[in-house]
Amino acid sequence: MEHAAEPVPGLTALTEAVRAFAVDRDWEQFHTPKNLAMALAAEVGELLAELQWLTPAESAAVMADPDAGARVRAELGDVMIYLTRLADVLGIDLVVAATAKLRDSARRYPVDRARGTAAKAPR
Repeated sequence: MEHAAEPVPGLTALTEAVRAFAVDRDWEQFHTPKNLAMALAAEVGELLAELQWLTPAESAAVMADPDAGARVRAELGDVMIYLTRLADVLGIDLVVAATAKLRDSARRYPVDRARGTAAKAPR
C-alpha cells in the first residue's frame, strides 16, 4: 500500500483516511476480511524479515540505523494500515477491542504473579 503524504492524527482519522483511499480506488471489492487478514499477515512477515537475524541488542537499536529504521517504520505503517482497514470492514473499534483485551490480560496476569516472568497464564 502507498503511505499517506502527511501524518494522520488519531485512529478515527486514520480509519477514515484508509477507507477513503480504498473507496477512491474502488478497492472495497477486494477488501474482504480474508484478503485483508492475509495482507496483514504478509506485512507482519515483512516486518519480521527486517528483524529476523538481528541480535536482541541490534533489534532494540534498529531505529538508530537510518536505512533499517526507515524500513521498519514503513513496514509498521503497512501493518497499521491493514489492521485499521480490517477492523473497519469488520465493524470493530480497535480501541474498544484492545482495551477489553488489556483488561482480560490484567485479570489473567496479575502483577503479583506475572511480574518478571514470561510464563503463560493457565487457561
